[in-house]
Amino acid sequence: MYLSTSRAADIAAGPPAPKGPLRAVPGTVLALGLVSLVTDVSAEMVTAVLPLYLVTVLGMSPLAFGALDGLVQGATALLRVVGGRVSDRTHRRKLVAGTGYAISAACKAALLAATAPWSVAVVLAADRTGKGLRTAPRDALISLSCPPEEQGRAFGVHRAMDTAGALLGPLAAFGVLWVAVDGYEAVFAVSCCFAVLGVVVLALFVRESPAPAAAPGAGTTSARDLLRIPGLRRLCLTAAALGLFTVGDAFLYLLLQRRLDLPVAYFPLLPVGTAAVFLLAALPVGRLADRLGRHRVFLGGHLLLSGACLLLLAPVPPGPVLVLGVLGLLGLFYAATDGVLMAAAGPLLPAGLRTTGLAVLQTAQALARFAGSLLFGAAWTLWGPGPALGVAAGGLLLVLAAVEAAGRRPRGGRSRAPRGDPSANRGAARGR
Repeated sequence: MYLSTSRAADIAAGPPAPKGPLRAVPGTVLALGLVSLVTDVSAEMVTAVLPLYLVTVLGMSPLAFGALDGLVQGATALLRVVGGRVSDRTHRRKLVAGTGYAISAACKAALLAATAPWSVAVVLAADRTGKGLRTAPRDALISLSCPPEEQGRAFGVHRAMDTAGALLGPLAAFGVLWVAVDGYEAVFAVSCCFAVLGVVVLALFVRESPAPAAAPGAGTTSARDLLRIPGLRRLCLTAAALGLFTVGDAFLYLLLQRRLDLPVAYFPLLPVGTAAVFLLAALPVGRLADRLGRHRVFLGGHLLLSGACLLLLAPVPPGPVLVLGVLGLLGLFYAATDGVLMAAAGPLLPAGLRTTGLAVLQTAQALARFAGSLLFGAAWTLWGPGPALGVAAGGLLLVLAAVEAAGRRPRGGRSRAPRGDPSANRGAARGR
């Protein structure tokens, strides 16, 4: 695997570029994919055991853990804009991303010393700070490393490697616990080693493109100015509206567990099934988005999510059909939305403001999903899981219909192609 970003350097190194799915994928994308793979092994090792550790070992109540998780996720969303803004002002995307990865690695080590719920909460908040800082600069490095017409494939490769880490992390954690009885500290120690390895790979193999010339007034451009870009504004509104009705994984897994009457010991295998589908589908769906249109594929992904919700509501007998259907649709939903949204937004943004623009989009989506999770939890409490799931599925379908109608609305006597979709201007992109 060759990780240099310079195509000339790759040729000088000897073997030709790989053929097939990885053909012409820049070395920066592969290197960042490896960083994300290793880091996700680290993160998911902790995620797999943390609820049991906090509740059974440290005595935190489930309600307190839920409040902690929601607060931490909300803080992460806001910090994305900070990381994006600093990256664009300094033109040091690799440095900002590396700082985020280093903070998370330090937090894995700090978990070994955290012995009280409040101290674990502080460590988790700091860990999410690292994630918030690194996400937008990392995605900007991917976007800037390849031409507009290949964004979907590049993000598909990265998300596939990232998901491989998410798949291996829980398995590694359970393997450590299998060897070391009650070995939570062993899990945290191994997780820290993987996190440090991710920082080392980033430092050694990720190359940053030369800083582009700053556009006039770029230093004073705000998030409000970025939202004046019609395509980005439309993507933000669409992602936020759909995010309000996006049901979180945990809720779907709990409902599936209830339908199947699944033993608790097998519950951790449900996320592994979703990650496996995401891993297999990320690259093919990314390439499909480059051909059919990223905005269209992004909307189609939410249609698949609504299908997973409706399947849970349907009178399908508990069994393999229900399990494979829900997990398969959920995995395809992530493959069609996660990297595809970033691939759709990247070419819309000037190179000098790309990190900030991606961070604004990520923040809009994350805050909407956070609000949606709170609303879904309230609906579940008031009406029960079935009606809450029905409202979420209906809301997704209504938003999709509204977005589709808005995209077909004529302007100036001509039908309007979805803005923000690079496939509509593929010919122009290739001519650059």
